[in-house]
Amino acid sequence: MALKSIQYKTQGTCCAMMNVILNDNKIYDVEFLGGCPGNLEGIRKLIKGMEIDDVIEKLYGIRCGGKQTSCPDQLSRCLISYKQELSKEALK
Repeated sequence: MALKSIQYKTQGTCCAMMNVILNDNKIYDVEFLGGCPGNLEGIRKLIKGMEIDDVIEKLYGIRCGGKQTSCPDQLSRCLISYKQELSKEALK
């Protein structure tokens, strides 16, 4: 399968946009526009090669300070949206 790139506009975080690159059902790479550079680089290195479902499980619901979401949570929501779109396409 070819690499698939997803651009995701985040909500409620310092990071404004994510570009997630997938290879089959795994994270190939991710780029963040804005946010905390060191933390996001750490997340990037940790999730490379991980299965999408594992990333969702680990990152979903993480909050940043008093915010209702965080960059990791937004990444999980991006992946959930991607999976929902795949399901819709499969039903067509």
